[in-house]
Amino acid sequence: QVHLVESGGAFVQSGGSLRLSCEASGIIFGNYNMGWFRQAPGKERQLVALVSSVGNRTNYAVSVKGRFTISRDNVKNTVYLQMNSLKPEDTAVYYCYVGYNGINYWGKGTLVTVSS
Repeated sequence: QVHLVESGGAFVQSGGSLRLSCEASGIIFGNYNMGWFRQAPGKERQLVALVSSVGNRTNYAVSVKGRFTISRDNVKNTVYLQMNSLKPEDTAVYYCYVGYNGINYWGKGTLVTVSS
């Protein structure tokens, strides 16, 4: 059974930084692309960043490019999201994602709140 557990969400001031972590189990972690999505109150879930299975390719939403960095540790079965220069509009629940055997899996999310 695929299990994704996020951590690291917090309340921060605008301009601050946070690092989110997501530990995966139930899959051969190094075989799969991983991603982070986020959902702000009253809005649809949106893609934030993706990282390839071996970590050599990344993609970012335009809104976070240059501020966020996705990375992974295939020994620890963990994917990270380093978030710098945070803005109030980054406030959302952040979800870890993996597509496995045609099914989308999500963690329960971790809340990031950025105050102005």
